[in-house]
Amino acid sequence: MAQSVGIKDVARVAGVSVGTVSNVINRPDSVGPDTRARVLSAIDRLGYVRSESARQLRAGRSRIMGLLVLDMGNPFFVDVARGAERAAREAGLGVMVCNSAQSPGEEAEYLSLFAEQRVRGVLLTPADATGRNIGAFRRHGIPFVLVDRVAEGTTECSVSVDDVAGGALAVRHLIDAGHRSIAYVSGPPGFNQVQDRRTGALTALAEAGLGPDALRELPTERLDVAAGRDAGARLLGLSRRPTAVFCANDLLALGVLQSLFAAGVAVPDDLALVGYDDIEFAAAAAVPLTSVRQPAATMGALAAGLLLEETGAGGDPAAHEHRRVVLQPELVVRRSSLSAR
Repeated sequence: MAQSVGIKDVARVAGVSVGTVSNVINRPDSVGPDTRARVLSAIDRLGYVRSESARQLRAGRSRIMGLLVLDMGNPFFVDVARGAERAAREAGLGVMVCNSAQSPGEEAEYLSLFAEQRVRGVLLTPADATGRNIGAFRRHGIPFVLVDRVAEGTTECSVSVDDVAGGALAVRHLIDAGHRSIAYVSGPPGFNQVQDRRTGALTALAEAGLGPDALRELPTERLDVAAGRDAGARLLGLSRRPTAVFCANDLLALGVLQSLFAAGVAVPDDLALVGYDDIEFAAAAAVPLTSVRQPAATMGALAAGLLLEETGAGGDPAAHEHRRVVLQPELVVRRSSLSAR
């Protein structure tokens, strides 16, 4: 195994002190041109790369921001990461993106990694509904901002979307189309987003004079296409099948759509379908998917901005005030829900 080249190796080859090499790297104007050229030649010949992590540990200020999301297989979180990365790059920072895979155990491991690496701060979409992971991470004193989750019961910043309003938008649209029996493919019940979207759906039903029994919930263990296919199979097996389906995210909706298509059930004529997130694939589905749009990239950028402000990379940290930013969703109507009842 090849050994890494250190600053002492550069000093030896260049015939100078370690301090001179350090000055060439960090304060080149303080070194004469001949000596500077000799050191740079040695750096080039040896392939020396300075240890940024060591420099950061000495300075106590990392240039890396952590981002931990539920599922990097979901384009929604890719857009969140894109927005966060853009804001971090403008401030001269990088982003370490990690995927909890909706697992509290993996989330805890990544939060420990962030603490070991002494990242500048963390953007986090929690997978652990109990809050234990956040409580353990808080002891390290590393700032964090919650993304796609309201910071209930905490003082930290958060950036989220009003999911109650989003659920109401989806179901109100279906009610306006004449549907009176609706299935909700909901995802894991421990996620606040799932529960808030259900609350919004029930609110819309109540506004129309319909009781909660008009909403048939089909929970899933995950928020992905495979879970949607499974929910679609269960939906097809119901003795009294609803006329419309609202899904907690677009991946679930795309999985449901696959099951319905395979069974010869026409969307939207036999069954209307609405998703949530408005990922890129929603408009490109075999039947373009009506969806509740979340401004994912904006969420990531705003969350990163709050973290940068709090850590002093985007303003005076003493002037920072924790706040909750709640964005409004938007219904994007496409063919999957345009059937007359």
